[in-house]
Amino acid sequence: MTGGMKRVEIFTDGACKGNPGPGGWAALLRMGPHEKELVGSEVETTNNRMEMTAVLRGLEALIEPCEVDLYSDSKYVIDGMTKWIHGWKKRGWVNASKKPVRNIELWHDLIEAARRHTIHWHWVRGHNGHEENERVDKLASDAALTASR
Repeated sequence: MTGGMKRVEIFTDGACKGNPGPGGWAALLRMGPHEKELVGSEVETTNNRMEMTAVLRGLEALIEPCEVDLYSDSKYVIDGMTKWIHGWKKRGWVNASKKPVRNIELWHDLIEAARRHTIHWHWVRGHNGHEENERVDKLASDAALTASR
């Protein structure tokens, strides 16, 4: 623990049936033996938006600043938060192709949610037998199917 902060693991995933289409997201929060699952869906969305929403909802669920090990199979979210946002901010939220950054409001929300925590970002290969990733993948997929009905 860093400076007495609670240490939390968050596993996230997003899914979309069609892109765009009905989508779902899931986050599994774990602190020691305690676990909490968060799940949600949207009728019309994209895969990247669902991946971002899963991370956002997971971080927003933390009541106090924590040391977080965050696991995602989304390079878009991991690279966005650890590399790309610095250039985007410098360029006034324009990407390398000189186009406005997509999902800008979610990026701003993620930056705000991440600000109070110490986050260690971990990319995991999706659909590769990672127990928690498989679990949140199923939760997100089930939520997307529910949204499509």
